[in-house]
Amino acid sequence: MLPLLLRTQREQGRLLGHGPQSTPTCCGSILTNPEGRKESEETIIQTDEDVPGPIPAKSVKGTPFEDKIFLNWKEPMDPNGIITQYEVSYSSIRSFDPAVPVAGPPQTVSKLWNSTHHVFSHLHPGTTYQFFIRASTIKGFGPATTINVTTNISAPTLPDYEGVDASLNETATTITVLLRPAQAKGAPISAYQIVVEELHPHRTKRETGAMECYQIPVTYQTALSGGSPYYFAAELPPGNLPEPAPFTVGDNRTYQGFWNPPLAPRKGYNIYFQAMSSVEKETKTQCVRIATKAAATEEPEVIPDPAKQTDRVVKIAGISAGILVFILLLLVVILIVKKSKLAKKRKDAMGTTRQEMTHMVNAMDRSYADQSTLHAEDPLSITFMDSHNFSPRLPNDPLVPTAVLDENHSVTAESSRLLDVPRYLCEGTESPYQTGQLHPAIRVADLLQHINLMKTSDSYGFKEEYESFFEGQSASWDVAKKDQNRTKNRYGNIIAYDHSRVILQPVEDDPSSDYINANYIDGYQRPSHYIATQGPVHETVYDFWRMIWQEQSACVVMVTNLVEVGRVKCYKYWPDDTEVYGDFKVTCVEMEPLAEYVVRTFTLGRRGYNEIREVKQFHFTGWPDHGVPYNATGLLSFIRRVKLSNPPSAGPIVVHCSAGAGRTGCYIVIDIMLDMAEREGVVDIYNCVKALRSRRINMVQTEEQYIFIHDAILEACLCGETAIPVCEFKAAYFDMIRIDSQTNSSHLKDEFQTLNSVTPRLQAEDCSIACLPRNHDKNRFMDMLPPDRCLPFLITIDGESSNYINAALMDSYRQPAAFIVTQHPLPNTVKDFWRLVYDYGCTSLVMLNEVDLAQGCPQYWPEEGILRYGPIQVECMSCSMDCDVINRIFRICNLTRPQEGYLMVQQFQYLGWASHRDVPASKRSFLKLILQVEKWQEECEEGEGRTIIHCLNGGGRSGMFCAIGIVVEMVKRQNVVDVFHAVKTLRNSKPNMVETPEQYRFCYDVALEYLESS
Repeated sequence: MLPLLLRTQREQGRLLGHGPQSTPTCCGSILTNPEGRKESEETIIQTDEDVPGPIPAKSVKGTPFEDKIFLNWKEPMDPNGIITQYEVSYSSIRSFDPAVPVAGPPQTVSKLWNSTHHVFSHLHPGTTYQFFIRASTIKGFGPATTINVTTNISAPTLPDYEGVDASLNETATTITVLLRPAQAKGAPISAYQIVVEELHPHRTKRETGAMECYQIPVTYQTALSGGSPYYFAAELPPGNLPEPAPFTVGDNRTYQGFWNPPLAPRKGYNIYFQAMSSVEKETKTQCVRIATKAAATEEPEVIPDPAKQTDRVVKIAGISAGILVFILLLLVVILIVKKSKLAKKRKDAMGTTRQEMTHMVNAMDRSYADQSTLHAEDPLSITFMDSHNFSPRLPNDPLVPTAVLDENHSVTAESSRLLDVPRYLCEGTESPYQTGQLHPAIRVADLLQHINLMKTSDSYGFKEEYESFFEGQSASWDVAKKDQNRTKNRYGNIIAYDHSRVILQPVEDDPSSDYINANYIDGYQRPSHYIATQGPVHETVYDFWRMIWQEQSACVVMVTNLVEVGRVKCYKYWPDDTEVYGDFKVTCVEMEPLAEYVVRTFTLGRRGYNEIREVKQFHFTGWPDHGVPYNATGLLSFIRRVKLSNPPSAGPIVVHCSAGAGRTGCYIVIDIMLDMAEREGVVDIYNCVKALRSRRINMVQTEEQYIFIHDAILEACLCGETAIPVCEFKAAYFDMIRIDSQTNSSHLKDEFQTLNSVTPRLQAEDCSIACLPRNHDKNRFMDMLPPDRCLPFLITIDGESSNYINAALMDSYRQPAAFIVTQHPLPNTVKDFWRLVYDYGCTSLVMLNEVDLAQGCPQYWPEEGILRYGPIQVECMSCSMDCDVINRIFRICNLTRPQEGYLMVQQFQYLGWASHRDVPASKRSFLKLILQVEKWQEECEEGEGRTIIHCLNGGGRSGMFCAIGIVVEMVKRQNVVDVFHAVKTLRNSKPNMVETPEQYRFCYDVALEYLESS
């Protein structure tokens, strides 16, 4: 407290006691005499500032993680002025791990006056850090408050056994394995454990590598009586394993109280190796599978008594000699009897052989069905499909085959029923399209090679093949040309042939009302399975619903948007609520918008009929205005959805685009060929297009569409059907991670290899904007650039800065371009980052890496108060912490367009993913983060706001977040899990999404966590 001095006219001054520093104080004097009382004017006096008091010790809280500490505090109780900054000095003072250096100079972090928390990164696990926090005014720093915080220990790191079997020797009852010491992280190794798990046919065999560990020690006796699937065979002190050493499982010895009994010869076992670190109340364990002992197929050899063995040999020899003499006599008799018939037998055999050879020669000129036959006797006909034992991945029949391309573009296998094609076609099965010698069907196994060959020389093969199709009218269309029907045709040159047209039941007193511009198209072994038609015009909306009612169609497929490039492509023939079209009442009862298509469900009733039908419209919105889709992933998913939704008893599937020829033809050809591939193991695209053109003019209108069909079918054949129903997911997943003892691989690993093989490889021309010289310094890594087609171009102008930012737009499950994936802002791109947030209406920021100036990752936000980043003003409204997520809410505005108001943005800084880990430490906490973001998004901007996700490179970590978010939505909407499709969709935009097998598996693990916690 400083003394206050008041001066008056009659005296030099009067001491008025003590007041707080830097505090305005109102003073005044009062004069009193017998005549009355007089008050002077008040005088405001400001006391001088002083150094602040200490920060309240109870307000300082530290939240530890493995390699970081979140520290927060409150302002001093006695600021004694205006706080200008905070200073935090910290250093390590001790560690559970003796290998961690604790003697070192303290490090200091300065924080602005309005910042009362900080995340300290790149710390050592299991280490105690001492923090000194003090506040400052212009007079200097006040006393420091001290707090000690200890980081969590980390699980030990075991050597990589991936792809390596540690087995050294194996007998009927033992297996000797090589144990290699672990590396401590934060605490010394306290024990090694050898765990034995008995293999059962119905129990999954877990993958080699890091996994959930066996935390509860179970002795062999306890496992035997309690039915535990595993037991601890040994526990070894860390001093017993200073270097790699062999250990025999089943040596009938006891280690630290755990009996290591002989293994049963007729049983199979998994052998696991665990390393454990334990300090105070914290224990961390790492576990790997190091070997597998297969069950013996024969009983172990037993050595008999020598005397008994000799006696037995004599007896057996005598009996064998007698039997041998009898057999020789019998053979002589048989040979004599059969000799007379031998000549006749040979003659008959030669005649039969000639007939078979004739049939084989004739078979070479058959249709593609016979060409698809695989002859086991011909070694040249054996491909990768013949050399593997394929089986269905799921109980449901997959629609398409699955294969894996290795780096040399040879094909290896991933299980799928479709590749397990029959060696001979079933009797009575006729192929719908007969082929000549010039265009035979292509086996699925040869499709990749065929397409690569056709694409050589600037796709000359496809060009030549497509130009061989007959172009234009190939049948009569007299009814379509009648004057009264001209207005019913959207385009005068794409109209219905007479022989295949859909004939409507005429309306009374209107004989021309039987016409609609639509044709029947045969499906795979299903006559008139489709109706190909134009997008309705205003005059034909009633006719369109008449056709759906008459043909009892349950599905309508729309492959166009209502308006493209400013031109009307299709009249809106459906209601948003309820509409009456003539004597039909159509009601929209449900709409399911997805990223690339919309599913609308209608009820259809007709006046005079006591019947209400359900009709589903599948509207594919992902076809670009020009050309074809960049990839077929979305269209293939769309086709499968339609296929699953169409009831077996329903009428034809109605397919339309604008003219009912180009895109309509693409859809139908792909659908037919997928059926053919599944049933026969071959595809005959050329003759399928040819057959479609005989039913409706110019089906598949461009060479580009023709090539796209091939690429789509190839993608379907390579990727397969990867969706798993929710009710089957747990069993299917455990089956996927089961290790094949012969290949030491699993279906999950094969699936990830497939994913890598079908991931598009970006070329320099695909990323031309990112490669411009002026944009080089905006990219952290020049080998991880966003393609031009996915770039979000910045709109807000900021001086001479370009409109480029290293970011890519990604689809979520329900919304196109809902995610923006980017790198952590560089020091020179922080302003661009906030321009991106504002320009694209982003309401969530997800931060999956750490602030690290050494890697060019600065803090890009204000802790409190307002900061300006170029034209964008950012104000921190609040900051809170929930488990391992720091939530900050910002209010941002564009100072160049203040009339647009504010945008509220929440940042989710995730602390549960250490920089040295491929995946987060906890599945549950990462799932919680995703659900938190999802909930905030639903509350903001009516769910239309975008989410920015960033990590160091805008790749693996960000991709994992997006993929799991898509899978969670998929489970909610469709009750299926399809991790492969989610990651494939993301990689179509940016190839480095979900980079490692561990990250890919983590997506499956979180999906299972979500299902089990729901």
